Amino acid sequence: MEHNFGKLLGYEVTDCEVKVSFENEVAYFTVVRDEIIRVYVPFFDANVKSKAIEKDPCVDTDFTVEQQDGAVVLSTDKVMVRIMDNFVVDFFKADGTPLMKDYRGKRTTKEKVSWMSLEMLEAEGHDISAYLEKQLRYELIKELDEGDDFYGLGDKSGFLNKKHYEYENWNSDLPQAHNEDFHALYKSVPFLMCLKKNGECYGVFYDNTFRSFINLGKENEEYFFYAAEEGNLDFYFMVGENPVEVVGSYTYLTGTTPLPQLFTLGYQQSRWGYESADDINFIVDNYRAANIPLDIIHLDIDYMDNFKVFTWGEEKYGKPGELFDRIKGLGVKPVCIIDPGTKKEDGYHIDDEGVEKGYFVTDKDGEVYVNAVWPGDSHFPDFGRKEVRDWWANNHKVLIDMGVGGIWNDMNEPASFHGELPSDVVFYDEDRKTNHAEMHNVYGHLMSKATYTGLKEQTGKRPFVITRACYAGSQKYTTVWTGDNQSLWHHLQMVVPQLCNLGISGFTFCGTDIGGFGADTTPELLCRWIQAAMFSPLFRNHAAKGTKDQEPWRFNKEVVDINRKYIELRYKFLPYIYDLFYKGETTGLPVMRPLVLHYPNDPEVRNLNSEFLVGENILVAPVLEQGATKRMVYLPEGTWYDYWTGEKVEGKQYILKDAPIDVCPMYVKAGSIIPTYEVVQYVGEKPYNKLELLVTPGAGEYTHFQDNGEDYAYQNGEYNLYRFTTKGAGEITKEMIHEAYPVYEEITSVVLGK
Repeated sequence: MEHNFGKLLGYEVTDCEVKVSFENEVAYFTVVRDEIIRVYVPFFDANVKSKAIEKDPCVDTDFTVEQQDGAVVLSTDKVMVRIMDNFVVDFFKADGTPLMKDYRGKRTTKEKVSWMSLEMLEAEGHDISAYLEKQLRYELIKELDEGDDFYGLGDKSGFLNKKHYEYENWNSDLPQAHNEDFHALYKSVPFLMCLKKNGECYGVFYDNTFRSFINLGKENEEYFFYAAEEGNLDFYFMVGENPVEVVGSYTYLTGTTPLPQLFTLGYQQSRWGYESADDINFIVDNYRAANIPLDIIHLDIDYMDNFKVFTWGEEKYGKPGELFDRIKGLGVKPVCIIDPGTKKEDGYHIDDEGVEKGYFVTDKDGEVYVNAVWPGDSHFPDFGRKEVRDWWANNHKVLIDMGVGGIWNDMNEPASFHGELPSDVVFYDEDRKTNHAEMHNVYGHLMSKATYTGLKEQTGKRPFVITRACYAGSQKYTTVWTGDNQSLWHHLQMVVPQLCNLGISGFTFCGTDIGGFGADTTPELLCRWIQAAMFSPLFRNHAAKGTKDQEPWRFNKEVVDINRKYIELRYKFLPYIYDLFYKGETTGLPVMRPLVLHYPNDPEVRNLNSEFLVGENILVAPVLEQGATKRMVYLPEGTWYDYWTGEKVEGKQYILKDAPIDVCPMYVKAGSIIPTYEVVQYVGEKPYNKLELLVTPGAGEYTHFQDNGEDYAYQNGEYNLYRFTTKGAGEITKEMIHEAYPVYEEITSVVLGK
């Protein structure tokens, strides 16, 4: 649908908002901060409120508005916007450098294909959806400059740089093996960061929950576009001097990942297929027997009574609390899955109460909507309403009382077995009546918000919530994983770009199923996967029912030794990872980062899919190809030290690194100070009263955070903050910036590369 705004008529300024009038429409431009401009046209409903941005982000900002050369020009100290006839809108840096301009040419759409040809293609098994005309509320077509590269968009499959690909924002549970041609996966995070050839950088957040489409030069190399089937035109433009600033602006809007409990950063084991208390005990006991650290075990849908949420299957899992008491005595905390589909069954108290109080979504005729998931015919809570979220939150008490350590939200796209929920299924956005088409992409977001609230209120500790489906801003409430991957080498290869783009998109706490969920892993694949995932924030091995058992000790001694080696290494680096979470709560920066985030002017890293940074100080280049025993590694500018050998290597070059099956290439930047802990079998096995600093030659400074790792006492000042400094030879000086928690009994250091 093409909107004819007509000629520009004039403007009005009220506080931070500029109302721009056209012949046929009105648009609003809001100065959020110097570097952030909101553009809003209420095509759909002016009462819609953002699910991603939950506070007023505007701060007092000086700006000017004037009419010049037939345009309204809005200027801050950082950005300039030119608004012209028919809603042509161009964005510039304050000095006039063009950033994102409207495309003035004619859009070239896909050639028409006859219905006969389409029927032949479909009969042969081809997807013909791309050839079908989409009914769109609006589209925004922008110039694509030579050298423009794109990053972000959450969990979209494929490579780091999203240029020349197209995507769809529609949370989808697709059973096929994911590849770079997949348009949609489980999450909708319509945040896009563009890095231009000249090093200029900007971001765009399209805040619309309806199904939408992003095409980044696949249709035509002269432009990229965003289009939506319905909803308001609502996007935020943000400029930064570098990608770090753009990520900071985006997370300023949508929120940062809160500091997690320390134990949630330990190793986690899961499987759809632990079908009894005996299975769970067997897994935990064998981890302890193999001396492989383990903090969490996940219980999939089998633990319930006939897959009914908030129930416990006593027949196979014993009396409530007994299993959890035993494994917690061994230092392992349980995490239980919860799906939104609530079994339709008279006498089942959750369903009875939900029906009685009108908490489930209905069809257009007002009848409670029914579709099938694991329990069979099921109802679906209407999480758009606060009273429903509160009810759902309170229902977690039965699991909390049993001793659950966290909740894993799954099947919350929402997935359903009898076809997707129709668009006209009735939902509510608080008191505003709406439909599935609007609420689909935020269903998982709102479910996770409810879960987070319940755990926080009932435990007083930092909630551990995992979700499969979500929307922009969900990072405030939940950890995410990339969904049902496969035990395939190309899925291992996708780990780095997928998690790095999730990190850029605000999701610091993210991971993939180590070893692969579907299909059968191999010893080599599992070893290389544990190496690649050692620094992934969510550190979980997970597999599907019917696949090969993939706990490390199911394999030969070499596999056990390699997995133990890298899991122990994870526990050694826990304080460094925890520090990154602490700093990220303020900055929005992720733990796992693409090199382009910190080296945007280095052309070698713009399409670097196989390496990542942990913070700024550690570079990891995992082996991602079957049979490879050597690895080409690119080191950016600066001096780096091989973690395993201490060898000094100058950057801005490729090197060939020997990487036998037990070696994952890792490099530490010169002047680094990396805090490490003694290896334990689980967090809390013994007090963390000693700190060892890994230091590399060169001048550097590091700030280290220490607290109880559990609750919110740190927000009331109960923490320590240390500043460590090295001047080049490895000697460390210590300064206490803040002291309100028991200090380390001993702080030592070891120099790498001396």
